[in-house]
Amino acid sequence: MSQEQNPQPWLSWAIELQALAQNGLAYTTNAFDKERFERIRQISVEMLSHQTMLPQDKVVDLFCCEKGYQTPKLDTRAAVFQEGKILLVQENDGLWSLPGGWTDVTESVKSNTEKEAREEAGAIVEAKRILAVLDRRKHNPRLSAFGIIKIFVECDLISQSFQPNLETLQADFFARDNLPPLAVSKVTPDQVDLCFQAHDQAFWQTVFD
Repeated sequence: MSQEQNPQPWLSWAIELQALAQNGLAYTTNAFDKERFERIRQISVEMLSHQTMLPQDKVVDLFCCEKGYQTPKLDTRAAVFQEGKILLVQENDGLWSLPGGWTDVTESVKSNTEKEAREEAGAIVEAKRILAVLDRRKHNPRLSAFGIIKIFVECDLISQSFQPNLETLQADFFARDNLPPLAVSKVTPDQVDLCFQAHDQAFWQTVFD
């Protein structure tokens, strides 16, 4: 993403510094290099703390808690259809999204998609095909301190029995031309429309960045 496209270039710089530091710490055995990489990581923390007004220890917890070579996080989203409508869940802020979330280290893309649909929408589903693999930075507003790859998975609905929970207030099916207000940092109208396009086609070529 170029500086012209990125309204907050400082965040991109902080993310890159953090990644360089984490990767360096993962591989170097030289004590002096470790000291340098620790200082680079600290600079990235100071940048984020200064810009967000968060305490540095909070930034460290959110931003510098991982070890090993830094890679993007995976976010799976379930596209579940019933009678031409798509399943959405309403989150605590009142906005709606496709059921989904971070892929746990104990889960695969398939199992995580099915788990999130069950936990957030009370839907028992079977993940059937991957519709899109998208770089969040290229499609969703609000920059993140992490690289995120969003995977949209079409699922067959087996059954559903929703109960309000800690994450979601409601679950309902919506027509393509009657979507509720979306949590666009998680799913955009274009991404929902992509799911509808794929659902309407028996043979779909996965979209990816």
